[in-house]
Amino acid sequence: MSDLKHIPVLRDESIQGLAIRENGVYLDATVGFGGYIEVIADQLSSGKVIGIDADQHALSLVEARLSSQLSEGKIILKHSNFRLIEQVLAELRINTIDGIVADLGLSSMELDDMSRGFSFKDNAPLDMRFDISSDGITAADIVNSYSQEDLANLFRDLGDEPFSGRIARVIVEGRKKGNITTTTEIVNLISSIVPSKFVKKSIHPATRVFQALRMEVNDEIGALNSLLASSLNLLNSSGRLVIVSFHSGEDRIVKNTFREWKAQGFVNILTKKPITPSEIELGANPRSRSAKLRIIEKI
Repeated sequence: MSDLKHIPVLRDESIQGLAIRENGVYLDATVGFGGYIEVIADQLSSGKVIGIDADQHALSLVEARLSSQLSEGKIILKHSNFRLIEQVLAELRINTIDGIVADLGLSSMELDDMSRGFSFKDNAPLDMRFDISSDGITAADIVNSYSQEDLANLFRDLGDEPFSGRIARVIVEGRKKGNITTTTEIVNLISSIVPSKFVKKSIHPATRVFQALRMEVNDEIGALNSLLASSLNLLNSSGRLVIVSFHSGEDRIVKNTFREWKAQGFVNILTKKPITPSEIELGANPRSRSAKLRIIEKI
């Protein structure tokens, strides 16, 4: 497996933002393939880092790859959604921590796993659940049950899709012939109504719709709000919260929350403007183009 899959977007900037202490306790809220947690553990002596992820398959791969650090006790892995970090830490009898890092994007490993339906490159079931062991709704459930109005609102609000109304209409018409169950079916419907002059070479016309569906399936906005509320409660004084977002709505929530906390005297904002990927990183990983990193320190 490529080493690129081990390196999250803005990894070095995020790790620097945590200001890791060798005896500290840290939380990686989105383990993925272990890109953050591995580097954090390398900087610890008597400290530890807890890693959580809703994707059990990802955790299993990280467990195998980082077995030596797990056996040393530096790393603890838990299968959970980051909206439940207070519960996870309570189970570990940990009351406060020194830093939290969360990459809100989809990992390359998940995107490249065609069986999950996150990508429109190959035909796959319309699933998009991070936790495939859950009984939660799938993307197929959404496209086949939401009203035309609800679909249009979803694509507009979570996907920033300029043709949200047209796409919703063609989906509702398409499902009259039978349930829509695959990624290819959705891609073909979208491609049939988006005018060619609006199709950018660097962005597939289905990109925004797939993003919106994934975010709705996994309630990513709700999870982010829960993560933020819990983080402020859990951080020690001088503890850092580091968040990398890839969606304008998510970044707006993070920015506004940080500003509210600063106004209330709870935190210092360490990033007056969000940190974005360098030209070198963009060249190596075009998927990083929308990433924004924000950091606060609890007072």
